[in-house]
Amino acid sequence: MMGLTRKGEYAIRGMIYLARQEPGKLILVNEIAETVDVPQSFLAKIFQGLTRLGLVRSSRGAGGGFTLARPAAEISLREVIEAVEGPICANRCVLDDGFCNRSAHCTVHPVWHRVQDQVGAILDGVSLAELSK
Repeated sequence: MMGLTRKGEYAIRGMIYLARQEPGKLILVNEIAETVDVPQSFLAKIFQGLTRLGLVRSSRGAGGGFTLARPAAEISLREVIEAVEGPICANRCVLDDGFCNRSAHCTVHPVWHRVQDQVGAILDGVSLAELSK
């Protein structure tokens, strides 16, 4: 994945909104969706997945909603993106060395690894706390 889909963009917007809230405060999905301009049903599905992966906590019923499962400073942008998009991949050969039989002598293969490493490092270095300021 080199490009971000709408799902990834919406996940980031929703998570930044949660990061701006008081820790532990439960926020209804309709409030988040309306504020960050995301379709509510789509965001609800995204947040269900983020809940299963331990990035978001949810509570049902009256007074229910969503909150971050960990402090915003401990959640990287990479975690959010990879939770909804899958592994960041400059080229498939980086994720699966067996994908291409030319990897051993391909002069571009090391470049893809460097791209992969640098993009990952940049996204790992940005937390939701930083993005929520």
